[in-house]
Amino acid sequence: MPLQPLKGVRVLSLALNLPGPAALMRCRQMGARCAKLEPPPPSGDPMKLYNPAAYAALHAGVRTATADLKTERGQALLHRELAKTDVLLTSFRPSALAKLGLAWKALHKQHPRLSQVAIVGSLGERAEEPGHDLTYLAENDLLTGLDLPATLYADMGGSLMASEAVLQAVLHQRAKGKGAYLEVALSAAAGYLALPRIWGLTQPGAAVGGGHAGYRLYACKDGRVALAALEPHFAASLCTAAGVQASGMKAMFAPATHAAIEAWLKGKTRKELDALAVEKDIPLHTLAR
Repeated sequence: MPLQPLKGVRVLSLALNLPGPAALMRCRQMGARCAKLEPPPPSGDPMKLYNPAAYAALHAGVRTATADLKTERGQALLHRELAKTDVLLTSFRPSALAKLGLAWKALHKQHPRLSQVAIVGSLGERAEEPGHDLTYLAENDLLTGLDLPATLYADMGGSLMASEAVLQAVLHQRAKGKGAYLEVALSAAAGYLALPRIWGLTQPGAAVGGGHAGYRLYACKDGRVALAALEPHFAASLCTAAGVQASGMKAMFAPATHAAIEAWLKGKTRKELDALAVEKDIPLHTLAR
């Protein structure tokens, strides 16, 4: 049975779209009692309109209600909820939080035991700048060519950082008896994901940037293969299976080794490669074209 470190913790979210709801989903999976206030129709949470299935998955087990926070009635409902909440999750710009009376100084004065995890685009002076997952990836050199990324890396990375911040806030509350304010920037989440690239690990020609013949995407007879025979023992198993004469790490970077493995894989079907992976203990995964 998975651990539930947030069992009994009450989390209220005002966050819309993806990062906030994904963080709330993680909190619920860790045992938190989760609730969310959304703007009334026709606005609501945009995710509910453009992808109802994703919205349903993100909010399974979450108690939802509508509240217009720009009205006295909405504010009254919000503060009734906050009075029984441990952590508030938001995803507004700082100026919008202030207009709603949710700037940390005012909020902490009204609810001293409450913590707040604020998801923002960027930190400091850039917190008011508009941005999205794609722009945060771009500024951290995580886009190549003109193809869109396969998933929303900054949003999902940010959601994990936000759920981690909830855990930090709860530990602080238990140790100090008062709430804390933590900011999570999606641009910083993208920056964290970009560290292997900054360190040079995934730059073109590096070991996991295509330079090592055992760590690449190749074509096979009826599809593609993601090959990850990076460690020496895996690389040796690969070369033995392929009939390639390569000794040591340096040989795996040689153009001749790349060409030999590429030619061998082109002659193999996905079924054959899947069987070889098991038989020869080679880390690979085949894909359809």
